[in-house]
Amino acid sequence: MKLISIMTACYNEEENIAEVYRRVKEIFAQKLPMYSYEHVFIDNASTDRTVKILKEIAARDRNVKIIVNSRNFGHIRSPFHGLLQCRGDAVISLVADFQDPPEMIIDLIKKWEAGYKIVVGVKKESREARWMFAVRNLFYRIIGTLSEIEQVRGFTGFGLYDKKVIELLRQIDDPYPYFRGLIADIGFEVARLEYVQPARRQGRTKNNFYTLYDMAMLGITNHSKVPLRLAAMLGFGTAIVSALFAFGYLVYKLIFWDSFSVGIAPLVIGLFFFSAVQLFFIGIIGEYIGAIHTQVLKRPLVIEKERVNF
Repeated sequence: MKLISIMTACYNEEENIAEVYRRVKEIFAQKLPMYSYEHVFIDNASTDRTVKILKEIAARDRNVKIIVNSRNFGHIRSPFHGLLQCRGDAVISLVADFQDPPEMIIDLIKKWEAGYKIVVGVKKESREARWMFAVRNLFYRIIGTLSEIEQVRGFTGFGLYDKKVIELLRQIDDPYPYFRGLIADIGFEVARLEYVQPARRQGRTKNNFYTLYDMAMLGITNHSKVPLRLAAMLGFGTAIVSALFAFGYLVYKLIFWDSFSVGIAPLVIGLFFFSAVQLFFIGIIGEYIGAIHTQVLKRPLVIEKERVNF
């Protein structure tokens, strides 16, 4: 029997974790009895009852495996580490809050059996707040425009990955990976399954402005040099425009020496404009330097506190 690994990353999901386990178990028992499966949970040092509930489940069901991190390593490193610990012929990433519909496991496996190494879920609509869905769509457009490789718009990480893909990911020594970009970078043909993203079942989302900004900048710095080149081109262009304006003012002053008074307004406007441009691109350069700094440190993705049922 082929082994399917379900990987669920969680942090403070005591309201959802037992139900997502039950739903996955039910799907394999009733709809996919021809496969064996393991359900790998990686917990990012939850402060609620999530780990306790998982251990109670794992004591009854050997298909459930648990990794508990020593601390919260963030929403980027922990799920990626969890994927690399799976040993199935195919690995499915499934979030704990039901915004990835468990019922789609069946369709993902069908596409995989048809020959695709990568099958991803693509959001065509979402039951989340409209403004948030609009912001996410704007990000997908920006990263798609700036990226040097074709990105999958509406892809959040939910999908199925063949063991060959997982082996390739294990060879990538990246301590802070942009998973969506890596999947696009591998180059295998990607099967896309559209779905409507449900609202979060229970509890509160752990994403905030910082985590979303971090993901956005990681995607840009990992897969595009456009902002750096834009800084160079804009700097060159503004230098030319400034020189032309300065020359024009000089000529005008020489012609109308007694009547033309430059005043301080152009100086103040020019100073604030160029200062803003400089600060913006210094920030962009800082993001790239920060990404390089993270790579150079070569720290592990996570430090595990304990494992259960491995």
